Amino acid sequence: MPVTRFEINNRKPFAEGQVFGNTGAYEQLEGVVDFAIDPAHPANQGIADLELASVDAQGQVIFSSDFRILVPVDPAKGNHRVLLDVPNRGKATALRNINSAPEVAPDAPPNPGNGFLMRQGYTVVWCGWQHDVPDVPGVLRARLPEARTGEGRVSGEIVVTFQINAPAQVQYLSDRAHRPYPANNLESWDSVLTVQDHEDGEERVIPREEWAFARLEDGRRAPNASHIYMESGFIPGKVYQVRYTTTGAPVVGLGHLATRDIVSFLKQGSADSGNPCAGDVEHAYAFGVSQTGRWLRQFLHLAVNRDQEGRTVFDGFIPHVAGGKRGEFNQRFAQPSSQASRSTNSLFPFSDAEQTDPETGITDGLLSRLTVQGPLPKIMYVSTPSEYWGGHGALVHTDLTGSHDMDPPEAVRIYILGGMQHSLGGLPLTDTDAEGVRTQRLYHCLDYRSLLRAALVNLDRWVTSGHPAPPSRYPKISDGTAVSPETALKTLTSIPGVEPPVHLRRFTRLDFGTDPGVPTKVPPVVGNLYPNLVSAVDGDGNETSGILMPFITVPLATYTGWNLRHADIGGNGEIMSTGGASGGTLKGSTIPFPAKAEDREASGDPRLSIEERYASKEGYLNKIDEAARSLLDEAYLLQEDLATVMELAGDLYDVFVGRAAAVQAADN
Repeated sequence: MPVTRFEINNRKPFAEGQVFGNTGAYEQLEGVVDFAIDPAHPANQGIADLELASVDAQGQVIFSSDFRILVPVDPAKGNHRVLLDVPNRGKATALRNINSAPEVAPDAPPNPGNGFLMRQGYTVVWCGWQHDVPDVPGVLRARLPEARTGEGRVSGEIVVTFQINAPAQVQYLSDRAHRPYPANNLESWDSVLTVQDHEDGEERVIPREEWAFARLEDGRRAPNASHIYMESGFIPGKVYQVRYTTTGAPVVGLGHLATRDIVSFLKQGSADSGNPCAGDVEHAYAFGVSQTGRWLRQFLHLAVNRDQEGRTVFDGFIPHVAGGKRGEFNQRFAQPSSQASRSTNSLFPFSDAEQTDPETGITDGLLSRLTVQGPLPKIMYVSTPSEYWGGHGALVHTDLTGSHDMDPPEAVRIYILGGMQHSLGGLPLTDTDAEGVRTQRLYHCLDYRSLLRAALVNLDRWVTSGHPAPPSRYPKISDGTAVSPETALKTLTSIPGVEPPVHLRRFTRLDFGTDPGVPTKVPPVVGNLYPNLVSAVDGDGNETSGILMPFITVPLATYTGWNLRHADIGGNGEIMSTGGASGGTLKGSTIPFPAKAEDREASGDPRLSIEERYASKEGYLNKIDEAARSLLDEAYLLQEDLATVMELAGDLYDVFVGRAAAVQAADN
C-alpha cells in the first residue's frame, strides 16, 4: 500500500465536544501522511514528469502531505462514509459550503456551522495536494519531489499572469503569496512583459528597460528573483503577462495520487498501520469548490480513481463551480492557483463524451479513460451562471460547434443553480467587498448552500441504494433555454443603468505542443474561438433554466452571475473577477426592482415594482413557501432547509423594502 506512515500529531475534541444529533461528538485529527508509489505501475501513469522523479532504494517515489480528519468519537454512530473535501489553496471548503459555516482563518478552529455533515455522520477528510501554498499554520500542503534529468534540475520557460485592483510598482511572481518560480537571470533580455486591456485583448510589449526583476527595499529598487518592478507602476485593471526562464519543477501531479491513496488507506488500511477509520468506511465521496472543482475534473480526466491494487476509491464526485475548466494541476512548472484563461485551465476536452475538435483533429472526452476501466462513479457537476458568462460552462453539455446538446452519461447529473454566482453571496447589499474591490452594481446577495446539502444526500442515496438522483437541470439548445450572451443582454440592458460588458469572454483553442504536461510552446499558440452559450432570461432578466431557487421564481430583484469592474479599480466595464488574473472568480449582480409603480414609470424600468408584485410581506412569503415546497417535492431541497429558505426570504424582503424606502426618502 502506498501509505507508508500515517502520523497523527494532534488529537482533540472537535468544536469543544459539541454533540451532533444521533452521531454524537467528533474528534479532530491532524498530522502527516507519507507515500511511496511505484512510478512504473499502470495506476500511476499520466502523471507528468513522474519518470523524472527521484526514487529510493526500492525504486519508489517518496512524498508526503498534511492531513486533517473529523471523525465520530463512536464510529458505530457514524454513517460509514468519507467525504474528502479537496483543500482549495490549502484551505477547507466543505464546512462553509455545505454546513453554512462562517469563513475562518486557516489557523482558527474549524467552525461546524449548522453541523449538517456531522449530523449525517460523515468522516470529513482534508489532504494537502498543492505544493506551493505557504507554510503557515492551518494551511495543508504537499511536499513533492522535483523532476530531474542526468544534467540535474529541470529548467524552462514560464508565464505568470496578473491583474491588480490598486496602483502598485511591485508584483509578486505568484498568486496569493504562494511559492513563486524564481527568475534565473535577473538581467535576461529574453524575458518579456506584455500588457493587455483584457486577457483576449491585443498584447503590447513593454520595453525591457522599463521593468526589472526587483522589489522595493527601504524605498529603493533591489534585484529580486521573485518579484517584478516597474517604476511607472502597473495599471489597475490591465492584464500583465511576464515570460521568463526558471529552474526547479516539482512533480505537481503527485497531488492527485496523494488524494487517491489517503482515501484508499482509510478504506482499506488496518488499525495496526495507524488507520483511525480501520474497518469502518463503506463509501467515499469527493467534493471540490472552484479551483478544487476543476481539480476533480482533472482527476476524472486522468482516470486515477483506482489504487495500485485496482480498487475503486471514490464512489461519487461533486465538482462544484468548475464549469468546463480544469487547471495547472499536472504539468511541468504548474501554477495550481493560476486562473489565467490562456493556460491549461482552458484545454479541451470539456464534455464527458468523446468529441473530435474539428479545428485541431484531437479526439477526447473528460471521462474517456475512466469509462474503459469499468462502471463510472456517480458524478454531479454543479455550476452557476458565472461559469457560463466566463465562456466555458456550456461546453460541458454542448458540441464544439455550439449547434446541439450533448447528453451526459447515465451516471452523471449536471445541475446549474439558475441566477446564482460562482462564490457564495449574502447580505448586506453592497458594491464594495471587504478588500475595497468595487463593482458597478450591487454584489450578488443570495445563498444557495441548501441545494448543495440536498445534492450530497441525493448522491449518497444514488450510490448506496441505486435510487436515481433527480434529473439534470441545465440550459439546452433543443428547448431554447441556451442562448447567446448577446440575446440575454437584449433584455438585461433594457433595465435602466445596466450596461453590457466591454467584451464577452470566450475560450480559445490553445496549442502548448504535443504534450500539455510538458509544454513546449510557452506562451501557447492561440487558435480559433470555441462557441459560448448562456441561460435564457425572462422579462425580468432572471434565468429560466437550471434549479431555480424561490428567490429567482419569486424575485425581488434581477440576479446575474456577472458584474462589471468599477472605474475606481481600473478596467471599467470589464467583467469582474477576483484572483490573480481576469480569468478568476466571477462576481454576480443584484439589480433591485423599483419599489413602487411611480418609481418604475419615472425611471422607465420595464420590470414590475415590488409593490405591484406583492401586496404584503405575508403574500410574498406565501409564494416563497409554495415555490420551496415544489423543490422539496422534486428532491432538490431538503425538508430541514425549508425554514432556512423562509428565513432568508424574510430577510431579503425587509432589506429590499427598507432600501427602497431609504432611497425614496433621500430623493425627497
